[in-house]
Amino acid sequence: MGKQQKSVMMTYHLVVTGLTLWSVVNVLLMIFHIGDWQTEMRIANVLLALFAVDYFIRLAMAKDRKAFLIHAAFDLMGIIPMHPVFALFRLGRLARMIQYHHLFWRFGIDGKWTHDFHRFVYSTGFIYLFSISIAIIVLSALLFSVFEHQSLSNSLWWAVTTATTVGYGDETPHTPVGKIIAAALMFGGIGFIGLLTSTITDFFTTQTSQAISHETQKEQPDLTLLLTKIDRLTKQVDQLQAEVKRQNDSRHSSK
Repeated sequence: MGKQQKSVMMTYHLVVTGLTLWSVVNVLLMIFHIGDWQTEMRIANVLLALFAVDYFIRLAMAKDRKAFLIHAAFDLMGIIPMHPVFALFRLGRLARMIQYHHLFWRFGIDGKWTHDFHRFVYSTGFIYLFSISIAIIVLSALLFSVFEHQSLSNSLWWAVTTATTVGYGDETPHTPVGKIIAAALMFGGIGFIGLLTSTITDFFTTQTSQAISHETQKEQPDLTLLLTKIDRLTKQVDQLQAEVKRQNDSRHSSK
């Protein structure tokens, strides 16, 4: 990559970073009802359009679109036009740019935790299960909204509470199609969310087991050295006792 391309890429990433932080701040203002909600909603829609155009251009230019869809799963979630809170998924784009420019390494704070995080997200399949779970919830919410004539925010709330088995009951399906959607979400969504939670549990269990095994392996040489020293001291004590006994015997014999 030439200097000019690097400069263009850096400028592009800085612009995306600025827009990402702006969208997150805008969402937080909307959540906590700070400022003019109508103005913030218009800003959210403009930012949504910009990120959507950016996503589909990158998808069209990607050499491996399958890999792009997997690694840019959070980017796709960040342009779901259901609720402004989905803009928070754009922080995943920011994390990838930090990784792309090796900023943790440049600032000297790269370490084991960054490798563990990357392994947790990709090697365990967490990103795939999480993306599928979100896709099922969002699709179910969209269909529920259409057939039950509910708002997108209420439908999303219903889908989340149903998929997580909380089931407050404040939103329930009344039409036959809505009940079919609910049944499909109960089987599909709960299954994938169960896999998601088990993946998280297995990862931390494995990490703990590996840490204990590593500590045991570190202590093993020290334990071996200690046993060797004890064995050597025991032999020396036995020799001293034998020498003392020999001297006592020779004294008795001389008398």
